[in-house]
Amino acid sequence: MKKTIKHIALYSFVLVGFLSCDDYLDIVPDKTQEVSLMFQRQEAAYTALVTCYSYLPQNDGLYATFTLASDELTTPLAKEPNSIKLMKGEQVADDPFMSFWSGYGASGRGQGSLWDGIRACNTLIANIDQAVDMTQVEKNTWKAEAKVLKAYYHFLLLNYYGPIPIVDVNLPIDASDEDLRVHRKTIDEGVTYILNTLDSAIADLPDRTTGNNDLGRMDKVIAYAIKSKVSLYAASPLFNGNSEFYSDFVNHEGTPFFNQNVEVSKWEMAATIAKEAIDIAVAQGAAIYQFTSSPPKYDETNYDNPFYKTFYDLKFSVLEKWNPELLWGDSSPVNDWWRLQSGVLMKDPTASSVQAAWQWIAPTMRMAELFYTKNGLPIDEDNTYNYERRFGTTVVSNDKKNYARPGLRTAELHLNREPRFYTNIGFDSSEYRGWNELWTLRMKKGQTHGRIANTSDYLITGFSLKKLVHPESEGDAYDKIIRYPWPNARLAELYLNYAEALNEAYGPSQAVYDALNVVRVRAGIPYVEVVWSDGSLAKTLNKHTTQSGLREIIRQERMIELAFEGHRYNDIRRWKLADEYFNTNVRGWSVDEKTDANYYKVIEVGMRSFATPRDYLHPIKTSELITNPNLIQNPQW
Repeated sequence: MKKTIKHIALYSFVLVGFLSCDDYLDIVPDKTQEVSLMFQRQEAAYTALVTCYSYLPQNDGLYATFTLASDELTTPLAKEPNSIKLMKGEQVADDPFMSFWSGYGASGRGQGSLWDGIRACNTLIANIDQAVDMTQVEKNTWKAEAKVLKAYYHFLLLNYYGPIPIVDVNLPIDASDEDLRVHRKTIDEGVTYILNTLDSAIADLPDRTTGNNDLGRMDKVIAYAIKSKVSLYAASPLFNGNSEFYSDFVNHEGTPFFNQNVEVSKWEMAATIAKEAIDIAVAQGAAIYQFTSSPPKYDETNYDNPFYKTFYDLKFSVLEKWNPELLWGDSSPVNDWWRLQSGVLMKDPTASSVQAAWQWIAPTMRMAELFYTKNGLPIDEDNTYNYERRFGTTVVSNDKKNYARPGLRTAELHLNREPRFYTNIGFDSSEYRGWNELWTLRMKKGQTHGRIANTSDYLITGFSLKKLVHPESEGDAYDKIIRYPWPNARLAELYLNYAEALNEAYGPSQAVYDALNVVRVRAGIPYVEVVWSDGSLAKTLNKHTTQSGLREIIRQERMIELAFEGHRYNDIRRWKLADEYFNTNVRGWSVDEKTDANYYKVIEVGMRSFATPRDYLHPIKTSELITNPNLIQNPQW
């Protein structure tokens, strides 16, 4: 096949006439004879496979991503993405935002109902054996790919909606009305089905997909990465023993949809699966990324400095295409106008045009405070860091020249931080690696990277997002932006999964520390057990030796390492911490000011609102409940 799934998935909808319907669950039975005719040749069957892939969420689509749904990023746009409206408490059941259940429209790309995606997968699995010009091995491989996708779509639905129907096969043409009105299953039934479906697919998948035309297709490494995520979520507080929220959320027989007692065995299983996933990935060549190319000319003379080596290791772990750390990447096409990268690309002060540099998606103050000090400790836990003076200002000294311009004034918050802070976040007076040269970001009103007049193209918090921007991307045209596969799964995530599950199952151990340290070493910070045992540095001495203390450390490590990659919204939900994180207003610098004295004042620039427990689960669209009276709406919707 010359065509590649990762590039044509969005354009192949030949089967839509058979695979979609107006109802919530696509319950119209197969037009069996017509569909079967379409699978007699490999080319037509391949179109069906591509259709299965086409329902994968577009995580770097500006108006179709949950990356903006948490407290990580914000925008001054009056026409906000629906993900931000969701986090402002504007969700409604009659026409829900970001609905994987019913599908939703979005600029650049809409998201089809995942039930339609499941139906497409079931159709391929049921009919692919009819292809006369394919080997049985090929047929089995394609069926296995469809099984993984089907399992993943069920998982996404379970994650956002809780109990869901299980649709393992499409209904026959003579199905009764009652058969069409499916019921929601319990959380445990859904998780068991998803994991079993993944297991049934793994034997027929290739160990690792290779070749440029097939990158992004399902293989054993990806399937195990998905298994790790599913088992981790299933063990987490939202889904494991959640009597606090859902003791009264029951099916028609009175059985609770959510198990009511915490089961430590689920954490044990999650730890086992995460370790299996790591071992399988490493055996296939996966590794924590290290930059081995030549840096841009402006850094060539500095590259012996450990700061720069760590910077490029971190930067390109996401940006280098199909690098060894990337377990599952998505490079499906999105209209360049509507990519998240277009909203965070900074203006080149030397360019005559900034058409592609919108410069209006900004990290929040909370994220700027999240990253560690240079010693690998939270800023309020480091004895050497003046936490109370973090919003005060100082002149940048020459020893800080790696990340800020000496002689300029900046906030204490911006100095003496870990390498990931400088890789992820830009700030006033910081250094920024652009496509022509090293720039200095000037963020005050009227300056190059600040607000010009009353335009909406400005960074409302005074911070820029550096992590997702390739240094060679140019801002004067969209075809000059360097694209890369979105990291659906990285090896670092598996180590963090393993550390979290192992601590929850068995408590602190060297194995937990070792898993965390794999990530910390690449980040250029000390071992977790070393720094938290040092009384000259750590305020809460030996915090890592208790399960609760280590839990906090693991969670912060995860929030830092995976920042801005689309994990935070779901992590905060599964930990049941939304009241703490999603009910606080957005803060930033006073970006409408022109002087240091006035600019470096923290102000509120937006609001977040999260209703507990209602907003932990998304609503099923009201019309779907009318279509199928056997469904039960999520609590408080």
